[in-house]
Amino acid sequence: MSQAVSTETQNRLQYSLLSLRLGVFIVMLMWTMDKFINPAHSAKVFEVFYGINSSTMVVYVIGAVQLVLILAFVSGIQKRITYGLIFLLHGASTLAAFGKYLDGFNNLLFFAAWPMWAACLALYLLRDEDVKFTVK
Repeated sequence: MSQAVSTETQNRLQYSLLSLRLGVFIVMLMWTMDKFINPAHSAKVFEVFYGINSSTMVVYVIGAVQLVLILAFVSGIQKRITYGLIFLLHGASTLAAFGKYLDGFNNLLFFAAWPMWAACLALYLLRDEDVKFTVK
């Protein structure tokens, strides 16, 4: 049995999804900009958390691809793909830091990744309802 959703509820949902999308975008933008501003830091993150040795050029290329992705994400372009990739990438980064959760009180900031991952999932699942300020 389906119930009609009021205009007010629909509007609240759309603004809620917009706020989640913008919040996720802001975090992802900072991670992306770090690749351009401090590529050595990003290379160290790749090495420590993913076991990947990378050059500055590789970090710049990853940053450029990530920038295209997050701009498409925040614009609502190809939501199934962009929201899905954001969910998967953030999930990989969250799970890669698993060791940090075992020493939780010395790594409290890492726990902020979990509600953000939940926001990414909510955005993916509700992507068809996320229409405020998106590209049609």
